[in-house]
Parts: sequence; structure tokens; C-alpha cells
Amino acid sequence: MSSPIVRVRVAMLPAGEPPVLGGPRPLVTPLTGIEGAERLLRGDATAGLPPAASWAVVVRLEDADGREGVGTAGFGSPATVPVIEQLAPVVLGARPAEVNRLWETMFRATVNVGRRGVVMHAISALDVALWDLHARQLERPLHELLGGAVRSEIPAYASRLYATDDLDALAAEARGYVEQGFGAVKQRLAYGPSDGRDGIRRNVELVKTVADAIGPGVEQMADAYMGWDAGYAIRCIRAIEDAGIRLRWVEEPVMPDEIPGLARVRAAVDTPIAAGEHEATRFGFRDLVTAGAVDVLQPDVNRLGGITEARRVWALGETFGLDVIPHLGVAHNLQVAAASFATPMVEYMPPPGDDGRFDEDQVWWMLFPDEPRAHHGTIRLKRGPGLGVTLDDARLQELLELN
Repeated sequence: MSSPIVRVRVAMLPAGEPPVLGGPRPLVTPLTGIEGAERLLRGDATAGLPPAASWAVVVRLEDADGREGVGTAGFGSPATVPVIEQLAPVVLGARPAEVNRLWETMFRATVNVGRRGVVMHAISALDVALWDLHARQLERPLHELLGGAVRSEIPAYASRLYATDDLDALAAEARGYVEQGFGAVKQRLAYGPSDGRDGIRRNVELVKTVADAIGPGVEQMADAYMGWDAGYAIRCIRAIEDAGIRLRWVEEPVMPDEIPGLARVRAAVDTPIAAGEHEATRFGFRDLVTAGAVDVLQPDVNRLGGITEARRVWALGETFGLDVIPHLGVAHNLQVAAASFATPMVEYMPPPGDDGRFDEDQVWWMLFPDEPRAHHGTIRLKRGPGLGVTLDDARLQELLELN
């Protein structure tokens, strides 16, 4: 019988200044074009969130034998921490193998204030830590508890290519990823409805720059990061199509709750539509699927409800014949993706260079330095116990002191 949990610890890494940040990166966001919203923008890598943001929240569950499971809540709000602290009594004294009961208890106990957002981020972090500890108690990789890996390696796409006026630099960056062996790349778009027809032209210019740089043998995706409305999305995607460019998908063209608008976009264009990075629970993904709003599901395990709920989301994609390509190719997503035939590739944020600068996507490289890295466009699955990665406690403490 597995050992019970005797200790819950939580630490928050707040959004700070360099070396945590990697500097300004323009992209369209939900706040683009809203008068007065500039005061909420940090003008850096936070992609439009208010200054009171966190890069990561780290949860550590310790059992009676001294083993530890680790989970994280991704980039978001410091408000995640008190929710975790209030939910801690649910898991204290419980055994990690009881994940289904514990998840349902946390979900039902918070249903009047939760179901997504900060509360679901907290449940996600605790649930991932439960699964990590459960697998470590069994001395098995987490993916084996999900039915086993269906492959030892998984293709990865290079995800960066932030918008810039320096199109030569953008093209050079794209070519660099192809030279590294990536068979697909994703770029960010910078212009939204408030930029009008000229914004559409400039978005097309950005997409064409990357398309010309990578050539026809490499797949290309574009991320609108919730910064458009349905009408603008249709016009912009059609303009990209009219330029002769066939994207693998356009990501999050509208706000997450605009499911009817997303379905309208999908019906009006030939380009596949991807979404789900900001969705939560099987119920949210069910609504995306049954509305006919998406071609690609993009769950993030440490946002949607943890491993327990991720199993159901991946099963939903498998049932309806949709690709399930998670947001960020980090350990908590890779372990689930490895156990599913619905995931043809994963997102990969290329690690930092020699300048030592990071942004919010690369905080994972600091906290978990043994996160799997892509080689020649593929990621080899970790075979160690649990998530297969180890928290760098000294680095965490250093970052906490810096911020």
C-alpha cells in the first residue's frame, strides 16, 4: 500500500525582471486595441497580463517515507497559492493512488468558485504532484500508469518566431530551426482588429516571410493568441490563404469563451483551427468539440485539471478523431502525450542561448534542468520514475530571492 502524504509545500515564483525575462516580444493579445489597457501591459514577456503575475507555482507533496512529488501551476496569478493552501487538507493523510477520489473532491468542493482559471490551476498543480508521487512510490515512469508509451520519441515543432519589423532576422530565425531538424515551426502574429486592413497586410507579410524561409517541406503554424474577433479572423486567414500559404493551423483566433465565433471561423476558412491552451476540464473541451469549433485540441495539463482530467481530454480527441497537441512540450504534458496515438507532435520552446536570459516559457528550464530537449526535431521520452524530471531546489531558492 502506498505511503500517505504528510506534508504539502507551495512556492510562487513571481514575474520579475532579468535574468528571468527575455525581453520584449511583440504579439497580438486580448488587450490589443483596448484604450487604456497599456497600463496593464508590462511591455515584456508577460503577453499582456497585469504586473501581479507569477511565472510558476510549485507544489511539493511529501509522503511518510520521505519521497516527494512535484506539480506546477503555469504562468498566471499569485492567487493560485492560497487556493492550494485551502485545498491542502484534502490531500494530507491521503494516499497518492487515490487520485480519482481526490480530484473529484477538490473539483466539487470548489465548484461554486472554480471550474476553471485560478482554482483549476491549483487543482492541476496538486493533481500533477499526486501522480508524480504515486509513480515514484511505484518506481515507474508516469506514462506507464497511463497505459504505457506508444512511442519512445515524439516529433516536436519549434515554437517562437515573435513578430518583428526586422523581417530578415525573422527569416534567419526560421531557417535556423529548419537547420536544427525541426519539421514544423510556429510563429506569433502582431496585429489585430484595431490595426485594420494594414494589420492584415502586415500579418500576411510576417507569415509569408517565414513560409519563404522554411520552404514547402516544413509545416507552418500561426498563433493569434486570442487577439482577434471572428470577422477579423476570417478576413486575415483568407488573406493568408489568398497569398498561397497553407498553414497547418491558426491558433486561438478568438477569445476562449467565443466558441460560436470560433466555429464560425472554422466553417468560413480552409485553414485548420486550433484551441484549448486556455480551456479547462473535459467539459470545456467537450463544448469545443461538439460545437465543431476546432481541428486541433491544445490542452495544458497544469491548467486544465492535471493528469487525472488530461486523460479524459486526450480520450475525447481520440474518440472524435482530432489531433491533441499540448501547449508546451514539458514533462507534465509529455507524459500524457506519450501514452496516446492522438498526439502526432508536441510544442517545443527552444532553450535559451549562452546569454543566460529566460522568459516565462523557459522558466521550466531553470526549475527542471533535466527537462527533455529536442534533438534533430524530436524529443526522447524520459524513462525515470514519475515525471522523469527533478526540481532544482537551489535554483528555485535563488529565483525566489531575486524576485
